[in-house]
This record gives sequence, structure tokens and C-alpha cells, in this order.
Amino acid sequence: MIRKLVVLLLICLFSAALLLGYGAWKFDSALKQPLNLTQEQLLDVPAGATPTGTFNRLEADGVLEGAFWLRLYWRFNLDGQPLHSGEYRMTPGMTAQGLIGLWQRGEVVQYSLTLVEGWNFRQVRSALAKHEKIVQTLSGLSDSEVMDKLGHPGVFPEGRFFPDTYRFVRGMTDVEFLKKAYSRLDDVLAQEWSKRAADVPYTDPYQALIMASLVEKETGVPEERGQIAGVFVRRLKVGMLLQTDPTVIYGLGERYNGKLTRAHLKEANPYNTYMVAGLPPTPIAMVGREAIHAALNPVAGSSLYFVARGDGSHIFSDDLDAHNAAVREFQLKRRADYRSSPAQAVKPLEEPAPPAEPVPADTQAEPVPDTAAPQNSQ
Repeated sequence: MIRKLVVLLLICLFSAALLLGYGAWKFDSALKQPLNLTQEQLLDVPAGATPTGTFNRLEADGVLEGAFWLRLYWRFNLDGQPLHSGEYRMTPGMTAQGLIGLWQRGEVVQYSLTLVEGWNFRQVRSALAKHEKIVQTLSGLSDSEVMDKLGHPGVFPEGRFFPDTYRFVRGMTDVEFLKKAYSRLDDVLAQEWSKRAADVPYTDPYQALIMASLVEKETGVPEERGQIAGVFVRRLKVGMLLQTDPTVIYGLGERYNGKLTRAHLKEANPYNTYMVAGLPPTPIAMVGREAIHAALNPVAGSSLYFVARGDGSHIFSDDLDAHNAAVREFQLKRRADYRSSPAQAVKPLEEPAPPAEPVPADTQAEPVPDTAAPQNSQ
């Protein structure tokens, strides 16, 4: 009897060993199998998906085999490990174990969208709407309705988002994206406000943001931001009009067709700094940290004018006579290769001159005679 029990025990042990060996072999085979792919493929794991359901789906799609063993492997070895939602990049030659490794590390595919310094809110919304990986929820809403959705009712959206390259995973909504950019701008503005120069003429950070947007739109050479801010700040302090074309262009909105005319400069609207003293009522574009820093820490000096040289940089002048001389040299006698900025258009600032003084004529605007009111160049 004892002998039979020993034999039976040995048989059970041997069978168990065989089963364990078989199981280990199946685990190993399932894990080391290469995915059945001939080209890169994205695996979309929606929110709430489980490893069991995902393994079964991959097996049904013919991407892998042995889903049962892979499920057991996850249960015994990775119990409690969450399966992060998102997209995972599967490539030819990748094994099932390699895919599981991506899941463990949460290495979902990331996308990016860059908001560019100088963009207005219309351009921001257009870029968001075109990105196929961003979930669109704001289509058809007005700008004020968008701000309501973001939790900032009554806030004007222009300039309230920080230009940067933002990374995200598939499934992010346009609201979530904008909330991130809005919060980032608030953080940067607060940081720079705390380091502002003692004598800047702003009562609150929002005024500094408005000034930074003028600096952003006028700057072609980054190193000149502080000097341009200095000109604007000195003009504010002595009560001179800012007279900067970007504000006029912003006030025209979609009516602006690339040509700024004398009539536009005389058109009454809150953004026409040729007609209205002080800062415009809101920012006119998104601004980077450098423009904010320049607005809050303008370069000291005595210049009140600047005009584009034609290579992206500017000539700064202390008085109207020197400025008009620079206008004659760099604006009225433009070279064929003239450009006001290496990137975006840079528009020189100038004080109204008496009718007899020569003034620059914008090559993109209607011809302006020398006796006309001054007009900046595009």
C-alpha cells in the first residue's frame, strides 16, 4: 500500500513538473514571440481598458498568439499595475514582452503643438482645430464662450496663453490644452513681475503683458527687445503717443490685407496708438518670456525713436532730426533686399513730423508723399 502511494506521489510530482515546465515554456514562448507586424502600428488603449481585453483584442487581430498565457503572466507578475490609456507604438521585431514593458512604463506616444510668439488668438484656435490628435470641443463657440469653458469668464483671450511647444497624448481636449497654456502664462508673468525694475510705469501685471505684446510684435532681432521696450516706456512717461503699426493692424482685424494706409492710421479705434494715448486696452499677441522680461526691465537710455535698417535690426534716435535722417537713409531709399525683420515684420516707431519733414513710405502700403503724416514701414 505504501509502495503504491509512493508511486502515485512520484507520478503526481512528475506530472506537476511537466505542467510547470510546459507552463514555463508557454510563458516564455508567449513573451518572446515577435509581434506579427510588417510595419509600425499604433495600439490605441482607451481609458478603462484592461490587459485581459487588450491581449484578447491583439490576438483577435492576429498581432500575437497565446493571449491566455500573457494574461496569466500579467496577473501573477504585474498584479495591481495600471494599464495607462493612450497610444503605444508597436514596431516590427518587437516582442510581446517588449510591448508589456511599454505598458509598464506608460510609454505612450506623445504629440506636440507649438504656439508661436506673436500669434493672435485666432491663429491659436486655428492651429488647435487642425490638430487631428486633439479632441475638438470648442468648434463654433465665440472667444468669450471659449473663455467661459476654460473657467475664466469675462477675460479677454488675446495674449493670455504662453507660446511654447506643448506635448500631449491622444485624447487631450482643446480645453485641456488651452488651460495648460493659460496657466503657464500666469506662472511666467508672475515670476517676471516679481523681478521687475522699480520704475516701470505699470499698475499691474496685465499692463506689462500689454507692453510685452507690443515689444514682441516690433522685435526682429531678439537682442533689441530691451531697447524697444525702453523707447516705449520713455514715451509713456513723457506723454508721447506710442504710434506703433502692430496695434493699428490688430484693430483692423480681418480687414487688414497686408497694406497699411494713411486712412488706417487716422481711423478711430481703441487700438490705434496714432490716435489714442497710452497702451492699447489689451495685448495684441502672445508673448514669450523674453518680451515680458524686456517690458518689465527696459534698457535705460534717451532714445525716443527707432527705424528699421532693412536687415532686421533698428537705428535708435534721441530726437526727431536724427530719426528723420535715419528714415531718409533706410526707408525712403530702400535696397532691393530690404527686409524689416528676419522672421516677422518689424515696424519702426516714429513721432509725427511737421508736413515739410520727409517720412518713410511703406512698400506694402499706398504710396505716401513726403508731406503726408508719418507712417511706419512693414
